[in-house]
Amino acid sequence: MTARLHRLANGLTVAVEPMDGVETLAVGLYADVGARSEPAGLSGLAHMVEHMVFKGAGARDARALAEAAEDAGGSLNAWTARDQTVFHARMLAEDLALGVELIADLVRAPHLEADELERERGVVLAELGEARDTPDDIIFDQLQAAAFGTQPLALPVLGDEAGIAAIDVAAMRDWIATRYCPDGLILAAAGRIDEDRLLALAESRFGDMAPGAPPLPPEARFVGGATHDRRRFDQTHIAFAHPGTSTTHPDFHALGLFASAVGGGASSRLFQELREKRGLAYSIYAWTHSYADTGLLGVYCATARADAAAAYKLAGEVLRETAGTMDQRELARARAQAKAGLLMGLESVASRCDHLARQVQVHGRIVPAAETVAALDAVTLDQVRAAGAAAIDGGLATATIGGGKLAKAA
Repeated sequence: MTARLHRLANGLTVAVEPMDGVETLAVGLYADVGARSEPAGLSGLAHMVEHMVFKGAGARDARALAEAAEDAGGSLNAWTARDQTVFHARMLAEDLALGVELIADLVRAPHLEADELERERGVVLAELGEARDTPDDIIFDQLQAAAFGTQPLALPVLGDEAGIAAIDVAAMRDWIATRYCPDGLILAAAGRIDEDRLLALAESRFGDMAPGAPPLPPEARFVGGATHDRRRFDQTHIAFAHPGTSTTHPDFHALGLFASAVGGGASSRLFQELREKRGLAYSIYAWTHSYADTGLLGVYCATARADAAAAYKLAGEVLRETAGTMDQRELARARAQAKAGLLMGLESVASRCDHLARQVQVHGRIVPAAETVAALDAVTLDQVRAAGAAAIDGGLATATIGGGKLAKAA
């Protein structure tokens, strides 16, 4: 069925995609703000607010919130990213109203009590400590810092000890009031949905919000650099990145296809060269990540400490060689993987809801899957090679955990 876009009088966007053959739905409120929008000195604020709203909202305490969703067989959750915060529910079709009610209470009527904040502060610090003890998790925060230096985009979503300690109830209330504004919010739903019912619920729960837009974060610029965490683990973890593309850059699809060809699966060049032929790594892959203003082309590798320098050097050589010699067969494989990943993902109501909201956030409209497939089909081999070469020549950021400094990758 056709996805549709609506806008309330106050600017809040409603995106809906009814799906045939399902009995469930996913609904979420997607805010255009995340960790990169946090005020100076309050690193971790967006994530803390996401935690704290579940401690009580509307007429329900923390337990009642959880029970309201689970008594109906559903789930209620949230996540924070650098450029997005999401509150979502997965419900049976008949419980759409409950899902919207719970989400609205979280963002519009959270209790935010000081004693609960003190307890949750300890939980978040424990989460931060757990992440720091997980090399293949925290290394990406360290890579982000190496890539963007002192800019807000470099800050970790979980925050740091100083920022977490400085957060108080007033800061959380100010964050909600100034960042969760209608012009920066999308209520998206997919599955067995009555569109008119969703619009009525959106109007009743969000229509009285005062119009407004969240402040835009400062634009980010790739600066490059290196971080080295010398703690000893069983392996050395390596991540390096070159500047990538923004979400709307003309080379967005070309660079994604390059990353897939060079490190997107067991048939990719990185996997074949470093794992299969040389035995230098168990885990290695390439990826891209894009924001509204910038992006990254990255590689991650876990290797024995004795092999770290060789693995790092060879991975850089493989990237550069691929930019010059990638062939049509590799492009066809990467294209097939990209299309399959898109279309398979859209078979899930939750994934379709997320995809729907993200398309609206990035493009300001609902982009049909067929249009994306056509865009992927239109990318040429020369464009993919050129996008890869431009990224590689644009600079380098490196992060390592469990080893010392490495010689610069090729």
